[in-house]
Amino acid sequence: MPGNSKSDQNYPYSAATALAQSLGNIDEKTQAVVPPVHVATTYIRGADNTYPTGLVYSRDNNPTYKPVEALLCQLEQGQDAIVFSSGMAAATAVFQGLRPGDHVLAPKVMYWALRNWLLNFATDWGLQIEFIDMTDVAAVQQHLQPQRTKLVWLETPGNPLWCISDIAAIAECAHAAGAQVAVDSTCATPLLSQPLRLGADIVMHSATKYLNGHSDVIAGALIAARDDAFWQRIRQVRAQGGAVPSPHDASQLLRGMRTMHLRVRESCTNAQYIAEQLERHDAVAEVLYPGLPSFAGHEIAKQQMQGGFGGMLSVRLKGGAEAAIHVAAHTKLWKRATSLGGVESLIEHRASVEGPGTPCPDDLLRMSCGIEDREELLNDFLQALSN
Repeated sequence: MPGNSKSDQNYPYSAATALAQSLGNIDEKTQAVVPPVHVATTYIRGADNTYPTGLVYSRDNNPTYKPVEALLCQLEQGQDAIVFSSGMAAATAVFQGLRPGDHVLAPKVMYWALRNWLLNFATDWGLQIEFIDMTDVAAVQQHLQPQRTKLVWLETPGNPLWCISDIAAIAECAHAAGAQVAVDSTCATPLLSQPLRLGADIVMHSATKYLNGHSDVIAGALIAARDDAFWQRIRQVRAQGGAVPSPHDASQLLRGMRTMHLRVRESCTNAQYIAEQLERHDAVAEVLYPGLPSFAGHEIAKQQMQGGFGGMLSVRLKGGAEAAIHVAAHTKLWKRATSLGGVESLIEHRASVEGPGTPCPDDLLRMSCGIEDREELLNDFLQALSN
């Protein structure tokens, strides 16, 4: 299909170099080291009535998307990638690529906004959504309905309890039943885990988070292991629905990605250190972080994550909801705000956001570790805890 951002998997350098140099791309016309922003909405048709560039209208595609999509293909070792106007737009496009009556398995612990969308819009439209424990491979096998289950949706680590799903084992089960596997890998990032290499068919990122990393762009992305009929349906969902980022947002996204390897490394180091320190604190009931040997999913995380366990952790306080809200109210460096994956550290009493029906305990604080000094972050949390 014209306009696809196919992967060049022959790029010979590391992920760090691919990111820093955006695959080494140089603008052919100007020799600029930064790709231009193309703001055009429409493109000239050739005298033979075709579109020689493959570009027709920017609701479907825009040249500014291509460097981002090519880079994501390289990082995830995928066949094709497309960017969206938000992570939710990317995620829901996968489900919109299905047909009414299709059976879907999704995790009980997952991004709350998408869970709500599945419970309401997707169900009203006719999808049969079943929420199960995705940390239990046997449970996945039990709930798969051969030839009727069309999609298994994973989120690993799973927000906000950071549950770990065994991507390779679940993909094997799902494929045997005729289902595809899509993985929300937002918190793992392409630097820590590559779900397609583990057997997944599609990987999703809320690019607002670690890919951009500066809390100033809303965007999403999907990367596919192959260009099949289901992928083409998803492409048509984007093209016809117009859920595309602006050219300026796509450019800003690429700009953020060029330092992702540095940011993710620091966030992982900070999160690991803070998790280890808080796990020993008398006021802390539990620290949820895949990098801790005490964490239930630690062994699987070690198998499918390389270079760190992510920048996200959650802390449960012995004082319950009152203590958790108090701590969030008294931090100075940790900013009380929704979202994650930026250079600044964020803290949130997640149960207050999710409301009734949430699987999130009311004593839990979700913490997104930024790239500040780790001792200062730890001390700020401790002073709020003792305030």
